[in-house]
Amino acid sequence: MRFKSIAFVAARQKQAQDALVRFKTRYNHVTPAKADVIVVFGGDGYMLRSIHKYLHRNVPIFGINRGSIGFMMNTYKETGLLKRLEKSEAISVHPLSMECVDTQGRKHKALAINEVSLLRQTRLAAKLRIHVDDQLRMEELICDGALVSTPAGSTAYNLSAHGPIVPLGADLLALTPISAFRPRQWRGALLPGEATVTFDILDPRERPVSAVADDTEIRRVKKVIIKEDRSIQPVLLFDPEHNLEDRIVREQFLT
Repeated sequence: MRFKSIAFVAARQKQAQDALVRFKTRYNHVTPAKADVIVVFGGDGYMLRSIHKYLHRNVPIFGINRGSIGFMMNTYKETGLLKRLEKSEAISVHPLSMECVDTQGRKHKALAINEVSLLRQTRLAAKLRIHVDDQLRMEELICDGALVSTPAGSTAYNLSAHGPIVPLGADLLALTPISAFRPRQWRGALLPGEATVTFDILDPRERPVSAVADDTEIRRVKKVIIKEDRSIQPVLLFDPEHNLEDRIVREQFLT
């Protein structure tokens, strides 16, 4: 792929800002509004925020790690950026659409690249009822919460909650409980990518629950509907030897 105009953006941390200055000195650049590729300096959190921020631009994003883990980022090198972009491999991801209703009857919508998570807000455990494609699948899950993850997000919070790693090409979603109390042995489920998951929060006033789509949090929800939004397709660029699909496979062999 050849790109005519590059924009650089960076997280506020010093090492990201230092990289921004060095790359702007070395390479011609434009504003994100005029670019046909955006290079992001930071970690996975800033990468997620950048994907959300520039969704409307419909241009690919190439992340360079200046954070801690950098699962969604490429390795840091100051030289050869133009060749790296030209040789990069594109991976498209479908975000999750979250629609929820709070206890005041207000409706909210948000998108998630990684996952939508439901989390208890107080010392009391959450009680959730789960429907998949309008079929009741679990009458009551008593837990700290639950999440629905995309393949791209399956190595993030989902993995920390002992959910499965999902290869990008699998067209699956991971439904994972967070600290399930009852049924205690339930480990979650793998669902078709086109599935619609509906959570009803039981006793939402006494046992309040938040719904979080990446970094958008809606508090005191009583119903949450989650499904893939296939009309939106952000594109991430990776060096051939460090593409996201390969990272997901390698992550399953780490000890």
